[in-house]
Amino acid sequence: MNKDSNDNHSEEVKSNFIHLEIDKDLEENKNGGAVLTRFPPEPNGYLHIGHAKSICLNFSLAQKYGGGCNLRFDDTNPVKEDVEYVDSIQEDVKWLGFNWEKEVKFASDYFDQFYAWALLLIKAGKAYVDDQNADEIAKQKGTPTEPGTESPFRNRSVEENLDLFERMKAGEFPTGAKVLRAKIDMSSPNMHLRDPYMYRIIHQAHHRTGDKWCIYPIYDFAHGQEDFIEGITHSICTLEFKVHRPLYDWFLDQIREADENWKAKVRPRQIEFARLNLNYTVMSKRKLLELVQKDIVEGWDDPRMPTVSGLRRRGYTPESIRNFADKVGVTNRDSITDVALLESCIREDLNKKVARVNAVIDPLKLIITNYPEDQEEWVELINNPEDESMGSRKLPFSREVYIERDDFMEDAPKKFFRLTVGKELRLKGAYAITCTGIKKNEEGVIEEIYATYDPETKSGATTVTRKIKGVIHWVSAKHAVDAEVKLYDRLYNHEAPAAQKDADHLDFINPDSLQVVRAKVEPSLKDAKALDKFQFQRIGYFCVDKDSSSDKLIFNRTVALKDSWSKKK
Repeated sequence: MNKDSNDNHSEEVKSNFIHLEIDKDLEENKNGGAVLTRFPPEPNGYLHIGHAKSICLNFSLAQKYGGGCNLRFDDTNPVKEDVEYVDSIQEDVKWLGFNWEKEVKFASDYFDQFYAWALLLIKAGKAYVDDQNADEIAKQKGTPTEPGTESPFRNRSVEENLDLFERMKAGEFPTGAKVLRAKIDMSSPNMHLRDPYMYRIIHQAHHRTGDKWCIYPIYDFAHGQEDFIEGITHSICTLEFKVHRPLYDWFLDQIREADENWKAKVRPRQIEFARLNLNYTVMSKRKLLELVQKDIVEGWDDPRMPTVSGLRRRGYTPESIRNFADKVGVTNRDSITDVALLESCIREDLNKKVARVNAVIDPLKLIITNYPEDQEEWVELINNPEDESMGSRKLPFSREVYIERDDFMEDAPKKFFRLTVGKELRLKGAYAITCTGIKKNEEGVIEEIYATYDPETKSGATTVTRKIKGVIHWVSAKHAVDAEVKLYDRLYNHEAPAAQKDADHLDFINPDSLQVVRAKVEPSLKDAKALDKFQFQRIGYFCVDKDSSSDKLIFNRTVALKDSWSKKK
């Protein structure tokens, strides 16, 4: 890793079991004391919060041990891959605060070497061409408790296998007509060792190699070899790859035995950790793609999506996600993390660094009847009480202001500390007012509230002796800026939407995951830029949407000030 690659992520990483394993390797001077990890996404979708945890882990390991971390794309399936995903993944990794070792790497960089190694395994009698289709091969695989059945093509001669494999490469056979399989053990208790695929025929142009290839390596054949070629010392994978590890090692053993040029190279070691699982969320790329394709969300960067791009658009910060990954920790047991922890991390981060502003998302007009109609004045409010260096700002105040509709109640209970008829409270940063009456429309909905103010009670005045309970925020009606506010909530209303046997995850879509309201915001926000972040006083944290403009100001709710979902459980 470059020395300056992670300047904004210098926090000490908590110790975990992977550190212990690497410490042991270093004590034994394996790999000459080097530590080189990698983050190897498939370019077939956008990264999500689970990938973010893996990114933080792999790059933090490199940082901790003074090593490096490669960014490598496992681009072995041209049917599902696209340069759009390649670009978005690089953007996400950089946004999270990490830089990879040297240039970006691709599995496709090594296709020639993979092919050469496949030929060596065929010549060694360790691989054969199978003419059966996928269904026929699957039936012969057996079960975890019953051995498989050998393919009728398993004992082809080396010469015939070489000829067929070269003809596969030359494009003589249609997609799916033949596969290259490793010859291992059809009775192995590990299903992955029962003559797994190595290559399949796919007549599809590749986003980097074009039409050069019509055979492509299977992930299990490519992945370990990519690590081997790059000199990766520690291949950090999620737990589902633990059963793949014997195959990972088998391929490396055969290649090192068959190819003299690679016997002395660094041997990667695979270590598995538990992937991130969040409640009220799905992490499957297939399910996330389904949400996009069925227009349930606006795209991969919809703020309701658990994708890194969606979280960024919603207003999450790299620091909050890295802090979340650190708090979740690294274990070797699967568990489910409460999404409230992620929301807590962004609250904690934004609370320290963003300005408090006045915005009214459900406006109700308040008219101060004894305030001069033609008068305006400026009042001063602190930008962030957590950080005095952020200073203060001045807001215009006038006879008519907007307040939140739920800050008024006509028949209020005794412990209602906001506004009601006959009650005095303070408009934050301005004056104390007393409600004197209301005006309703024909449907009985309150249209206006009337009040009087006490000019001696301006904030900061030393002459006020009585205690004024209750403070609400406001926006001057004359100076207010119109804004569209998108109130995002959790996309699912079930804790485990993808784990229900008799239901589809789409059955649990939260119908209230997005509400759009017309708000009034203070004039200082009219020039806010995309991704600018604020705390709307007493409401929550909000971020300017990427589609916002000077003609149409749009805010996305990042998170409410408090977790309200815990009360719904």
